Amino acid sequence: MEGRLQHFLCAMILCISTLQVQCKYHREDPHHGLMKEKKTHLHFYLHDILSGKKPSAVMVAQANTTIGFKSATPFGSVYAIDDPLTQGPEPTSKVIGNAQGLYVSSSQDTLSIVMYVDFGFTTGKYNGSSISVFSRNPVMETDREIAVVGGRGKFRMARGYAKLKASYFNATNGDAIIEYKMTAFHY
Repeated sequence: MEGRLQHFLCAMILCISTLQVQCKYHREDPHHGLMKEKKTHLHFYLHDILSGKKPSAVMVAQANTTIGFKSATPFGSVYAIDDPLTQGPEPTSKVIGNAQGLYVSSSQDTLSIVMYVDFGFTTGKYNGSSISVFSRNPVMETDREIAVVGGRGKFRMARGYAKLKASYFNATNGDAIIEYKMTAFHY
C-alpha cells in the first residue's frame, strides 16, 4: 500500500509541475494578448464594365436553359472580374487598386448576385493589402450591405461590412460604378 501511495504522489508531483511549466510559458509569451484590433474606414469606387472593347468583367459560364432573359446578367451566369478601384466615380479618377473574383447571378426574380471578391490596393497606405468579401448582393436595392470575410497584408484576419450604393447602373449592358464605404476590423 505504501508503494502505491509513493507512486501516486510522484505522479501527482509530475503532473502539477508540468502544469506550472505550461502556465508559466504562456504568461511569458511577449505577444500574448498584445495585438489590439484596429478599425479602418475605406471609401472607394468600383467600375464594373461588361460592355465595350475592354470590359473589366466577363461571363465565363451561362446556365443551359431555353427561357429567354432580358437582363444583362441572366440567372445562373458566372462572371470573372478584374475591376478597377478608384478614388472617385469618374472613369478618369485615380486608380488605387483592383477587385478580382467571381460573381454569379443568383435570383430568377430580381437582379441579385453572390460574390466572392478580393479588393487589392496598389497605392498609398494600404499598398499590397487586400480585403475579401463573400456575400449576397441584392443589386437593385438602393442601399445594400455585404460582408467582409478576410484579407491580407494590413487587413489580415479582417471582418466587417461594406455599404454599397450604385453611382451609375446601365440595365441594358450591365455596366455599373459602385460606391463602397467599407468598415473593417483587423489586427
